[in-house]
Amino acid sequence: MAKTRLVHQFGMGTSIRSRNYTEAAARAIRDALWHNSLNIADAFDFPKEAMLIDVEIGIQQPEAVEVATLLGIFPYGQPSVRLIKGGLDVDKPDGSGTSVIANAAVIVSFDMEPEHA
Repeated sequence: MAKTRLVHQFGMGTSIRSRNYTEAAARAIRDALWHNSLNIADAFDFPKEAMLIDVEIGIQQPEAVEVATLLGIFPYGQPSVRLIKGGLDVDKPDGSGTSVIANAAVIVSFDMEPEHA
């Protein structure tokens, strides 16, 4: 397989009040996806199901994220999610809680064989 990267999208998501790491990660993915309308599959005459979607989420508590919920965001393609320690937790000044910030990188690839002359 010649996995060829074609698109990189980046996003940020937050959970301001509930300290919900899954929701912050989901919002970061949506931020990356919803600000673009890319017809990359159509441009190469591939079915959308052939999209190889690699998602990397930086978040302070990766173990608190429900990966299945994140995979459910994608309407097509073959998504995979990798969680790493990153993002940012910000304590509220009054001590009433913590706001969570997640960062997402979404990379879209296709299995493309190079054409030989």
